[in-house]
Amino acid sequence: MKSPNRTHALRLLIAWAVLSVIGVVLVMQIQFPPGDQSRQSADESSLLSLMAVLSTPVLVGVVLFILYAAFAFRQPAKALEDGPANYGNFRLQVAWIAITAVIVFVLAGIGITQLASASTSTDFSGTQLGTTSPVGGAGKSLQVQVIGQQWYFTYRYADYGGVESTHLILPVDANVVIHVTSTDVLHSFWAYQLGVKADANPGVDNVAYVTTMHTGSFTVRCAELCGIWHGNMSDTNGKVVSQTDFATWIAQLQKDNAALTLPPYAPAYFPSPKVKGT
Repeated sequence: MKSPNRTHALRLLIAWAVLSVIGVVLVMQIQFPPGDQSRQSADESSLLSLMAVLSTPVLVGVVLFILYAAFAFRQPAKALEDGPANYGNFRLQVAWIAITAVIVFVLAGIGITQLASASTSTDFSGTQLGTTSPVGGAGKSLQVQVIGQQWYFTYRYADYGGVESTHLILPVDANVVIHVTSTDVLHSFWAYQLGVKADANPGVDNVAYVTTMHTGSFTVRCAELCGIWHGNMSDTNGKVVSQTDFATWIAQLQKDNAALTLPPYAPAYFPSPKVKGT
């Protein structure tokens, strides 16, 4: 004859297993942000999915135990009495520590493996891997400077004479090195769909990396409170376009900028000071 404790444990185990499988299947159907427009955003989405899958059985177990205890061990309709003394369960404690330790080591192993793989598969400092396009010049990474100011971002393309645009346009299948700085106060460059976020500090060259994978639009926002119009510092016209479209666009931008005199491309971008009397 089974003891009451074993009966309760068996019920909980069966219910937990069934509900965990259902929960994991449902979680795997979710398209987690920020998407797969870049390798960085795809990695972030995959990590969120993995964390959700691993945490679902834990969440199911905790919620199920609380609900089961509330109904199975509730106080009967009589005078309130203290329950029997419970001095712990050594097997349960060992199992809990072992399971959580395995989860932590699995996540650590995945993180180390992916970090090592990323560091050997892409060289942002030189050759642009995975493409034969001329973007960036001679197959090198595309250098883009992001300049935050109250209250908008501008983008300068060092590989194309430092021409400047009010919208960030990037070619697909390209390694992009983004240099983020500011002309005035603290800003934060956040290209959500690209999975990139970097602070924009005056006089600082904050470097971020993007490997574009799919064409499409993305939004750029400022993620640092930077003044009265901070909420309006957003651009929905960012795009990842084909190599051909990018070449056409950058040629037109060079033509439009031909009559402009901009300060040279530099980590710290400051407008030329005004001279009195001019």
